Amino acid sequence: MKLRGIDFGHVLGASGVQGFFGEGYWFHHLWHLFGLNFNGMTFVAKTTTLLPRKGNLPLTRHYTPAVLFPGCVKAKLLRGVMLNSVGLSNPGLGALLDTGEWQKRTAPFLLSIMSLADTSQKRLEELRRMVESIGFAKERFSAPFGLQINLSCPNTGHDPHELIGESASVLEIAASLGVPVMPKYSIASAPIEAVRELNDHPDCDAICVSNTLPFGWQGVDWQNVWGSKSSPLAKLGGGGLSGKTLCPLVCEWIVRLRDAGFTKPINGGGGILSPKDVSHYHHAGASSVFLGSIAVLRPWRVKATIHQANNLTWSCLSL
Repeated sequence: MKLRGIDFGHVLGASGVQGFFGEGYWFHHLWHLFGLNFNGMTFVAKTTTLLPRKGNLPLTRHYTPAVLFPGCVKAKLLRGVMLNSVGLSNPGLGALLDTGEWQKRTAPFLLSIMSLADTSQKRLEELRRMVESIGFAKERFSAPFGLQINLSCPNTGHDPHELIGESASVLEIAASLGVPVMPKYSIASAPIEAVRELNDHPDCDAICVSNTLPFGWQGVDWQNVWGSKSSPLAKLGGGGLSGKTLCPLVCEWIVRLRDAGFTKPINGGGGILSPKDVSHYHHAGASSVFLGSIAVLRPWRVKATIHQANNLTWSCLSL
């Protein structure tokens, strides 16, 4: 998938699947002994906000998880699903830029940002300040990069429908960076008709879909999928679902968006737990895929799944 002449490849990481800087997580190191690697997958940084955010996941001074088994993440390995209510725990964009780690990267990658203010005006102002901060640091980046703007996280406390409506303004602000811009949506809150309009927006290079599905969303049979209609993370807002349940739902959404006339690149993901799942996205009309929960639920399949994505011919490869 090429955006503005930059080759981001056919498979991206889900935001944060390798942490803020690509360091990964403790269990990845264990699975490396059994062949786990992310070679051939484009790095996408964990989502950051303008200001530090405690969220629900304690971090070390190196901005890695401070606990091995955080209470804000629940997984059912046999069912192939997981919930998280991390709540965007992060030290703030400035602190992450100050480490210089992103600036050292030598291959194309994407940053991921999100505004958490409680009104549209404040969110756009936060976004403007984040874009300015990245702009000041841009000349020190060794590799070309793109910007993924999260407009869909279910664990932040405000109405995602409002965020969808801000897309045009968000894109106009981000355009000043002069890098590829990819807004990220959830099928739970992104109307096909609204996203279709981005096809005509000059500052939208591609879209990414889907973020996790908020627990309780009516499109999921929660008793069947999770084994309960009550979330174990209810005290943390319920959490967002990832894993195999998402694959057919997201693929169907992509088909509908393509049928509606959307021709720009789509980075699709959610529920990709095997090479076969990549083919489902390919047939649905995605331009590339991203991998996330597979690194927790089926890490032994990561290598083969990346290989499958990189050996298919994808549509809408350039902008």
